[in-house]
Amino acid sequence: MSIIDSLRVVGAMARITAPSLVDIARNSLDRHSVDERARWFGKRVVELLEIDLVVHGAERVPPGRAYVYMSNHQSHLDIPMLYASLPSPTIRMLAKKELFQIPLWGRGLREAEFIEVDRTNPGKARRSIEHAKSLVREGVSIYLAPEGTRSRDGRINKLKKGGFHLAVDTGTPIVPVAIAGTIDILPRGGKAMQTGKTVEVTIGAPIPVEGRDLEGLSREVSEFLKQHVER
Repeated sequence: MSIIDSLRVVGAMARITAPSLVDIARNSLDRHSVDERARWFGKRVVELLEIDLVVHGAERVPPGRAYVYMSNHQSHLDIPMLYASLPSPTIRMLAKKELFQIPLWGRGLREAEFIEVDRTNPGKARRSIEHAKSLVREGVSIYLAPEGTRSRDGRINKLKKGGFHLAVDTGTPIVPVAIAGTIDILPRGGKAMQTGKTVEVTIGAPIPVEGRDLEGLSREVSEFLKQHVER
């Protein structure tokens, strides 16, 4: 990928951040605007990197309610691919605190109701989950990557339990989402992005959480991810 193409991706980030900051200054940032900009960003990244994005299973997710989406984590590009793929109109993500430390971008994330997670501070992490619960109760779907960090080789790592607590405590179905191919575009530790690759996003049917234990739910999600990624 050329330097010019890299700058275009950065430019796409700026195009969603700048108007959001203007809205923040005017006290007029609303969820619909955030939703539209996030989807635009995802589709713009697909276009700029000439990605063949193949989505399976979007029809499995009935509209009209909130879900907890859980995916594997291969690359920084997972996020735009998900915003270009997932059917729910309003989705906010749990993200590591480092993203919120980027000047301007971090403020935009906070004001847009994205949820900062400090993995080194259990107290703050619990407060982040409580914040996510409040959004779910307002009908906002939540996305998180329960592995907690990007896989180095594409294989599925052990899933952390925070997201499962969120789903069970709020009675919100879990939708497993398998992402394959982003690691070939921008792997962990990589600097240059590759173009013209295929990314497959496979969306599973919602998993009811009533009467389920955390271990069983974690095992079911992990098995789905392995089935569609480690093949």
